[in-house]
Amino acid sequence: MLLTTASGASYSVTLPNEQATMRFAVDIACALEPGDLVTLSGDLGAGKTTFARALIRYLAGDDSIEVPSPTFTLLQSYELPRFTLVHADLYRLSGTAELTEIGFDDLPDETVMLMEWPDRAAGFLPPGRLDITFTLAPALGPEMRHARCTSYGAFAARAERIGQVRAFLDESGFGDAQRRRMQGDASTRIFERLTLNGKTTVLMNAPPRPDGPPVRDGKPYSAIAHLAENTIPYVALAAGLRERNLSAPAIMHADTDHGLVIMEDLGEKRIVEGDPPEPIEARYEAALDVLIALHRRRLPDTVPVAPHRDYRLPRYDMEAFLIEAELLLDWYLPHVKAPASEEARADFVALWRKALAPAIVSPSTWVLRDYHSPNLLWLDDRADIAHIGVLDFQDAVIGPAAYDVASLLQDARVDVPELLEVSLLSRYVRARQTNGGRFEPAEFAQLYATLAAQRATKILGIFARLDRRDEKPQYLRHIPRLCRYLQRSLAHPALASLKDWYAVNMPAPQGV
Repeated sequence: MLLTTASGASYSVTLPNEQATMRFAVDIACALEPGDLVTLSGDLGAGKTTFARALIRYLAGDDSIEVPSPTFTLLQSYELPRFTLVHADLYRLSGTAELTEIGFDDLPDETVMLMEWPDRAAGFLPPGRLDITFTLAPALGPEMRHARCTSYGAFAARAERIGQVRAFLDESGFGDAQRRRMQGDASTRIFERLTLNGKTTVLMNAPPRPDGPPVRDGKPYSAIAHLAENTIPYVALAAGLRERNLSAPAIMHADTDHGLVIMEDLGEKRIVEGDPPEPIEARYEAALDVLIALHRRRLPDTVPVAPHRDYRLPRYDMEAFLIEAELLLDWYLPHVKAPASEEARADFVALWRKALAPAIVSPSTWVLRDYHSPNLLWLDDRADIAHIGVLDFQDAVIGPAAYDVASLLQDARVDVPELLEVSLLSRYVRARQTNGGRFEPAEFAQLYATLAAQRATKILGIFARLDRRDEKPQYLRHIPRLCRYLQRSLAHPALASLKDWYAVNMPAPQGV
């Protein structure tokens, strides 16, 4: 149980043996982010070294790595896959003045610090941290220990999350699974690969997102843009896609109240290859065929989550499209030092409102919304449309079919050659025409261009925001590609007025 006091939030863990201490270290390691500080206190032999060694080896992905005590070196640095970690032992410090001498003040902000004997740095510890105190319990057994965790500042919520994840794993039968954090993307969700009895599954750790500040009509951005704030949509859509013979992960255990899901592991084989990644044409064709199969169906706007419980997909309405496009005004244009005037903003919104009007009244389907290479896997052992593993659909909405086609064929992270894009578009149009029912190629071409341009506009804003707000500059490298896609789409005659607006108000980046 997490107890919150004026000095922080705390809870205790009983560690009956070394294996339990190592598992506790993994629980903490899985929650660490760049810049974190974890302090370790306790008497000699209380378990600090065992904990530190287990945590560092887990993060290094190497159980054999040497983890010497930094008692004499004071600071021991490790270049780990996700960040640099410094293991500090301040026992031999005679005063806080020596912290500067050993380079304590010169460590980069992204460094994770694991600090023993933190009392030697009293008064210099940051307000956000996790303090762990180990104590022996010889009356209960020779190996028995207690660990008391006290979290401060921003770490408090994550400390509570550590306990929730551990309880979920134990209750679902995966308490003894080996955990390995998977490479993340721009999402706030954390994924881990669990290995138990030689079989792997995936843990999705997606805490319910609190509403942000109101931005329009008293509503936060997430509500206007219809972004999922919990895992209910994911669980519902996973089942809905699987019912239609698509390879979404099977959900094995879910706690939708706390945003924890254990699901099928579909592997890591992608629909792209190389560095930088390039499309594998046959796999892109298969990914497009998934959309064709989905768009041929009449799909409901309500899907079951559990017995007697349904989830209703929101509609991709005009206000959602517009607030996404306005990310360009709010983030990208300031990023390139070309902020839009009030008049330019008004013109932008009016032009987009007119351009998007056909999308609002077009035939609707499930829009998975992030249907592109980072979220698509190739499954060798399956056939037809089941070849494609579909990973990301928690923000799905009801809207125009052209959106996901544009998401795939103008992939924000991969150069899709224009000839391949045209070829795949032709494949899609031919398939939809032979299916019967109403399908107008000219209308689809206009919707495709419009939604591709809207998506590129939105993502330019998102990538600038990731750099400015979230300190993730790595996404800026995709901006030239997005601008090329944007110009490709704006070439459609129906978007001529919008093309003129961009030409006047948005500077072209270098490399376009």
